[in-house]
Amino acid sequence: MNSNIETTFFKTPLGIAKIIGDENGISEISIQENGKITERIPAVLEEAVHQLQNYFDGKRTDFDFKINPKGTEFQQKVWQSLIEIPFGKTMSYLDLSKKLGDVKAIRAVASANGKNPLWIVVPCHRVIGTDGSLTGYAGGLWRKKWLLEHENPARKQELLF
Repeated sequence: MNSNIETTFFKTPLGIAKIIGDENGISEISIQENGKITERIPAVLEEAVHQLQNYFDGKRTDFDFKINPKGTEFQQKVWQSLIEIPFGKTMSYLDLSKKLGDVKAIRAVASANGKNPLWIVVPCHRVIGTDGSLTGYAGGLWRKKWLLEHENPARKQELLF
């Protein structure tokens, strides 16, 4: 059975979010500098848009809509570990590798982190350098800093570029 893949674009404080999904779940959420805002949000994407808007409004700390990211078994394992990082907390790439059972897999973990197709929902922005520095973020380090400060305003002075 083929499903109808839907796409919507909506405005966030960090740019235009693009959401792609179908009845099997949301498969992609990404951010772009600009674009045309969707006037009518497809029903299958409404809950994701609603929850993301609540996140940006400071009314939500986690997401419970259905997700369906596409990736290898290893990527899926890394993304699941990212989801387990609590709101307002961070973890280093090294600690994430240790959690996954292989400290030597740090580069593979970082690569899987970078291929995360679900911006914010799979919180790759919560992974930082061992020294506390903000390293590698596909959406730009300024967005990573904004997200971490949004989730934990008390950390504002600690975040390093």
